Amino acid sequence: MKLKVLVISLAALLIGSAAKGQDFAIKTNLLYDATRTVNAGVEFPIAPKWTMDISGNYNGWSKQDSKARWRVLMVQPEARYWFCNRFAGHFVAINALAQKYNIGGINEFGGKLLGTDFNLLKNNRFQGLAAGVGLAYGYAIPLATHWNLELEAGLGYVHTWYDQYQCKSCGKQVADNETHNYFGPTKAAINVVYLF
Repeated sequence: MKLKVLVISLAALLIGSAAKGQDFAIKTNLLYDATRTVNAGVEFPIAPKWTMDISGNYNGWSKQDSKARWRVLMVQPEARYWFCNRFAGHFVAINALAQKYNIGGINEFGGKLLGTDFNLLKNNRFQGLAAGVGLAYGYAIPLATHWNLELEAGLGYVHTWYDQYQCKSCGKQVADNETHNYFGPTKAAINVVYLF
């Protein structure tokens, strides 16, 4: 009889603690996954309606049939304000980003967009650092007890410092300690989230 009471008490305690809400999340961005970018994020509460999201990603690929490269290491911390409950529904966020990159020989991004000439990526290589800030809006859709789907988009400002090289993977340096300012999209995410 005592064992039965103990088991029922433990079950009630576990059910009660599971119902109190989620306190920690891990996630992956499906958009980064689609570009073969290794990524992961964590999110945890910092106040009743606030959470801190910290995501990072690394892409170190080079094309086999050319000397194209797309090497990027980025960290993006973000403070989120949830309008209702944490980890569910609408949120707004302020974020920052820090990035190290080495990019060149890319033909897929031709044209100019928001003051940036992507045609230069075809026959040049850019190596440098970037830092920025932005604002974002998102929505988290609960799928199951521990699973969410999260949609997010953000705009912001990025300042970058770089060196420019003549060809995709080697070549003479043609610009040293250059800078560029960018205003536009800084975050896009379709996150699969697991909640603890």
